[in-house]
Amino acid sequence: MQTTWILAADSSRARIFEVHGQKDHLREIHDFANPAGRGNTQQIESDRRGRFFATPEGTHGEGDTYQPRVEAVEHETDLFSKEVSDFLDQACNEHRYDKLCLIAYPKFLGMMRKNMSKATQQLVEDEVPKDISWKDTREIEDYVRNKLH
Repeated sequence: MQTTWILAADSSRARIFEVHGQKDHLREIHDFANPAGRGNTQQIESDRRGRFFATPEGTHGEGDTYQPRVEAVEHETDLFSKEVSDFLDQACNEHRYDKLCLIAYPKFLGMMRKNMSKATQQLVEDEVPKDISWKDTREIEDYVRNKLH
């Protein structure tokens, strides 16, 4: 019997479900969280130097370390997609699943494609650019059964 993994993800959460055959129920096997993906960068940026900072000579100069808020969140989201992709790649190498279905927020789906290994990409059966990661397991199962089969 083939094992299918289903990834439901966005920039702040990625859930992996497993199903054996079409009549089996989804079973959640992993839940990744990325609080930085929600767009609150206060903690991400809290250690950066301010607009003006003291130079070694004791004078104040204009800082060049400013990083726009969007870039910080996007960087954290890319790191998160890499973490999830690495997990999927390792599981692929261990033959823990035979097929993979990706259901993710469109931008995050693109990041996942970029970060997954070729071997993992070859197991992708379906890709759906939609965010359903916040739904409960039953709703995700219903979505998968109605939209993908």
